[in-house]
Amino acid sequence: MPVASLEGRTFAPVADQQAGQVGTRTRFRYHQHGHQVWADYSGGDIVRGALIGTRSEDMIDFRYVQLRTDGTTASGHCVSRIVALPGGRLRLEESWRWESQPGRGTSIVEETGDGPEAPLPG
Repeated sequence: MPVASLEGRTFAPVADQQAGQVGTRTRFRYHQHGHQVWADYSGGDIVRGALIGTRSEDMIDFRYVQLRTDGTTASGHCVSRIVALPGGRLRLEESWRWESQPGRGTSIVEETGDGPEAPLPG
């Protein structure tokens, strides 16, 4: 059974990363139309970020770009697996790598349960 659409869902990291990266105060607002996926994000060390990519069943493949509070920008590539949690929320298990600087890693973001009208930080 396919995992539900990402449209209108808000996600947050479950743990902080290094300074200048997304953290627990960052919120991602996802959209989905067919196989197209995109999101805006902000909060914590991120003034504004965007991601865009494609979805195939429970996998998302996307590029991201962000403006940090220190005025620097960064971009990278991420592949995420969508996991359904009890109660209908979703988790994204991510494997990412920077394209604008050295580094790679993994992270987990989970749906916050905030409605689509909840404002993004910043």
